[in-house]
Amino acid sequence: MDLPIGEGTRVYLNFSLNLEDGSVIDSNFEDDPVDFAVGDGSLLPSFERLLFGLCAGQSQAFTVLPEDAFGMPNPNNIQEIGLSDFDEEIVLEVGLVVSFADASGSELPGVISEIQSDCVLVDFNHPLAGKCILFNVEIHKVEAAELH
Repeated sequence: MDLPIGEGTRVYLNFSLNLEDGSVIDSNFEDDPVDFAVGDGSLLPSFERLLFGLCAGQSQAFTVLPEDAFGMPNPNNIQEIGLSDFDEEIVLEVGLVVSFADASGSELPGVISEIQSDCVLVDFNHPLAGKCILFNVEIHKVEAAELH
């Protein structure tokens, strides 16, 4: 009997993530399948749940709404940063991704959204926030996951 995807399974699949306009965010259909254990953090939980019940040999296409994908943009995640806080060697331009250190010292990427006379507006929202994602999968194998 085919094992359906669910808790305690390892899944081998090919996938693609696209925007509604057809542009490809990520895809491995040209490569070997990737594998992950359900719950290991490789996929967003909302994406994992969409796969539950699918078995080897099945293909499926899903439309994932922003709130179930990368969230909605939060205006509080757009910060004003003084021009003097940037290294003089950086050529600032709209769309440039700049890395900042957060309070814990981790790296936090932000996208320059506007350059003003004395400050720069930096958007720390996920670049895919607010976007519907088209998630296509082809399931190759489902097996019981080894517990560690």
